[in-house]
Amino acid sequence: MTNKGALSGIKVIDLSRLLPGPYCSMILADHGARVIAVEDKRFLSDGLFFDPVNRNKEHISLNLKTAEGKEIFFKLIKDADVFMEGFRPGVAAKLGVDYETLSKSNPGLIYCSISGYGQTGPYRDRVGHDANYLSIAGVLDITGEKERAPAIPGVQIADIAGGGMNAAIGILLALFAREKTGAGQYIDISMTDSMVSFLPVPLFFRQLTGQITNRGDAFLSHRYACYNTYETADGRYLSIGAVENRFWKRLCEIMGVPDYALLQYDEGRRTEITGFMRAAFRKKTLDEWETVLSSEDVCWGRIQNLQEVLDDPLFIEREMITEYTAKNGEKRKALGVPIKLSETPGAVRTPPPAFGENTGDILRELGYENDRIKEFGEKGVI
Repeated sequence: MTNKGALSGIKVIDLSRLLPGPYCSMILADHGARVIAVEDKRFLSDGLFFDPVNRNKEHISLNLKTAEGKEIFFKLIKDADVFMEGFRPGVAAKLGVDYETLSKSNPGLIYCSISGYGQTGPYRDRVGHDANYLSIAGVLDITGEKERAPAIPGVQIADIAGGGMNAAIGILLALFAREKTGAGQYIDISMTDSMVSFLPVPLFFRQLTGQITNRGDAFLSHRYACYNTYETADGRYLSIGAVENRFWKRLCEIMGVPDYALLQYDEGRRTEITGFMRAAFRKKTLDEWETVLSSEDVCWGRIQNLQEVLDDPLFIEREMITEYTAKNGEKRKALGVPIKLSETPGAVRTPPPAFGENTGDILRELGYENDRIKEFGEKGVI
């Protein structure tokens, strides 16, 4: 029997869009849940329909501001296990799809709201994006080079980790609780809350030393030579993460400075040591350093670009880089499933659907005839 994933039999209706919610529902879909993404056609012109997070899903176009659209939605939600939305607080209630309304007809429903600042508090009505959540949570202040402006990360940490992943965790916890109680519940995911939860190490050092972590000058952010980034002779970069002394000692031996091994965290000579390492690493190319360091226990890594990641044999063997066949027959790269389960593994089973691709099939499944579906299209319901 073909494995269908750990969440086989779970039905998810996803009314969210852009990145946080769709990333969460992709995780659920990768592991076997039936995910039906619902979007209004008016959003199509935004050009923000991200294929990479829509794999393994079905997609229906639906206008909830019409009476017929609302009727279709309630038929969809009647037997759903999970509902997701990513509106600003209060919008779901205006649309008549808030938790109180939906749970009356489906008391076992897990309802997950993902927002920037949460459903309560003085910032609940603010608009925002990833950089704003990182800013307010204190993450951006400690990201970047010393005495330079804060650096916005090249990936959307608040959206993906704060919104998408934490929402998935919350949904799985609620599903587990429902197994024991039979009752659904409401989940309030704030991406800014989630980013505050990323601060245990800065908090630890604040409590230990009384000092606030400074950008580009912290124990795990460029202050010491043992945890830093270095330019190579060909203008590339590598990272060193030799926190434990045994790793740092071995690096010092390789670099011909064994005396530095006992000075790993020496405040008086840290600038000297970092300067030496910067000059030393510029003497060889990145590939040459790989030859030197690849078999050594020094906690190092190439700083790779996206193409190198896509071609890396590690990720290919671990199926983190895979392929699927698009509707036009074109082979496309896809990011794999990072959670490896031995008995019920996730998988990339179907390619991302086109916007509204499954609308007709889902409506027929709900009992609507073709003439009625055509009428919905003419009236702007779908």
